[in-house]
Amino acid sequence: MSPLVVRLLPFLRWFPMSRTGIRTDVVAGVTVALVLVPQSMAYAQLAGLPVVYGLYASFVPVIIASLWGSSSQLHTGPVAMLSLMSAAALIPFATPGSATFIELSVMLALMVGILRLLLGALSLGAIVNLLSSPVIVGFTNAAALIIGLSQLSKVIGVPFPRTESYLADLWRVVMQVPQAHLLTVLFAVGAWLLIAGLRRVRPNLPGVLIAVVAATALSALIGFEKTVTVDVEQIRDGEKVESLRAFQESRDRIKLITSELATISQQAKATESEGGLDAIATAAALRAPAVPLEYELDRAKRSLTRLQIELHALALYAAADADGDMGYYLADNVPGGRDSDAPRWHFVSVDDGRVTLSAGGSVVGEIPQGLPSLQVPVLHWDLVWALLPAAIVMALIGFMEATSISKAIATKTGDRVDTNRELIGQGLANIAGSFFNAFTVSGSFSRSAVAARMGAQTGLFAIISALAVVLVLLFFTRYLYHLPQAVLAVIVMMAVFGLIRVRPLVQAWRTDRVGAIIGIVTFIATLVMAPAIANGILLGIALTVLHFLIRTMRPRADIVARKPDGTLGGIRANRLQPLSEHFVPVRFDGSLTFINVAYFEDIILEANADFPKAKAILVIGSGINDIDASGEEKIREVAERLRKVGVRLMFSGLKHQVRRILQKGGVCDELGRDAFYSDKETALRALQSTFAGAR
Repeated sequence: MSPLVVRLLPFLRWFPMSRTGIRTDVVAGVTVALVLVPQSMAYAQLAGLPVVYGLYASFVPVIIASLWGSSSQLHTGPVAMLSLMSAAALIPFATPGSATFIELSVMLALMVGILRLLLGALSLGAIVNLLSSPVIVGFTNAAALIIGLSQLSKVIGVPFPRTESYLADLWRVVMQVPQAHLLTVLFAVGAWLLIAGLRRVRPNLPGVLIAVVAATALSALIGFEKTVTVDVEQIRDGEKVESLRAFQESRDRIKLITSELATISQQAKATESEGGLDAIATAAALRAPAVPLEYELDRAKRSLTRLQIELHALALYAAADADGDMGYYLADNVPGGRDSDAPRWHFVSVDDGRVTLSAGGSVVGEIPQGLPSLQVPVLHWDLVWALLPAAIVMALIGFMEATSISKAIATKTGDRVDTNRELIGQGLANIAGSFFNAFTVSGSFSRSAVAARMGAQTGLFAIISALAVVLVLLFFTRYLYHLPQAVLAVIVMMAVFGLIRVRPLVQAWRTDRVGAIIGIVTFIATLVMAPAIANGILLGIALTVLHFLIRTMRPRADIVARKPDGTLGGIRANRLQPLSEHFVPVRFDGSLTFINVAYFEDIILEANADFPKAKAILVIGSGINDIDASGEEKIREVAERLRKVGVRLMFSGLKHQVRRILQKGGVCDELGRDAFYSDKETALRALQSTFAGAR
């Protein structure tokens, strides 16, 4: 089989398959599916989508990634990190769960897929090196905290308001702890104990699935979900009725403003595309109304958040009035007094004058049955540029996650991981998935680890897991109706809290303090900027690049002398006596290019000023790996300045490629062939001999 065919159709490397290998892949695929089904539903909610979209994302993308990926044990599908990043990127433009939000989620998956495919096709996998280890750890730790704590509201059964500040939203959840729903908390704690206990006692059992099945059965048995929908007028409190109507008006106004802002942006960009100063001026005029609308939108969101919390905190009790009409009253206003055993109803939502109340906990609810249909993603062209930064970060983060998982598994299996091939596989998975209503997917550490532990031989195991999801979509969705939301929240929390690592930052502090500080800044920035967590890692990347540029602009450069053990060291750092006042050895550890030639000049002239009697300055250049035209010109200029004051510039230990450039440029002839030594010890002996009798 030709290498070209295998490159185009990498899944051909699976063949021929043995009967034992097929059996192992089937067992691994079924085992992974037991984890995939509950995880995918939990991550869909994390992405702000109905749970069925998690199952959609666990079908076609899984198959495509396994067929065109590089690793035979990598399992692709919904993951916590990208689910949160997807939701955070889209919340400013649509309400979670709405039709527009779903369309944008699918479009974002398409954008991420195209970016990954381009990176892979152009063999640019090395671009992930922009993400330094401390930045990755800082971002991952912060994102894990954000993801995990964002589930707290579901664990205690209170609303989680979504505004522009995640920390403020989280604080509002904490303030609602007194209103926690006891049975919801018990379900969450029970699921946590069951999963953790089975993981410790019987790790081979699918603890997550067992917890889901047990919680769903118990929820259905005790009637965990108790909801009722009534007319607004049945709330027997005029002030609260007005609050309910204000809540609905604020929510409707938010939807309208969001739509108006999108239309304004689309019209302005269409006008700008015409080109010319007049078009730019017209576009600016079109954008002018957006400023007051954005202010009003922020105010409406704050109002909605306040009303949601206030209304949920109300304790309402059902009772019939004197005419026998059923109504819902505050505790102090119940006709005939409140029965101590009467259920406590709280506000859930209001739509078209109808209020939904609940006296129980939240469950998954109705899940559409059937497979996703093939359809072209809806493209909101006016939001492409706004979502592009988030798409780029998600493409890099997802790729980094997938390749790190693949390489970790490859160390045990001995497989070779082709990062560019993995990029192509992940890109195709997201592109194909977007045509089947899937949101952004990537490689999963937990599911890949399960596959490796079960001895998966080829990507067939992933296809088996996807087929299991097909069976769930076709025949079993109705059985998931009573699954408590708190249990899905616990699944997410247990998955992401395991990603938190402190030791790498501690180790970085010992070896690279600036890098560790950048990691800590990334961690804090990600928390503060949440829900726009992509900005946190962008800041980390910017600081890393800036740090690299500063180090490149100012490489290590020291005047050296002999240490007691005979080696050379910096005279300032080691408090050494100079070798001679007649010549100065200067170590320069960095490529001599346009970015640092000014620093090179400063170092040499500073050495000349510190040793006014010196007649030679020796540059120990074994650390100079590269030189460009600017570096060559600067050497010529510095040598000329030193020559005018009777000082000679000399070099030792220059690498072949550097010396060749200096020879071609004529610098060697200008400085003299005797100004270049093969190594530093030869140069130092020659200089000491030359100036032995000098005074």
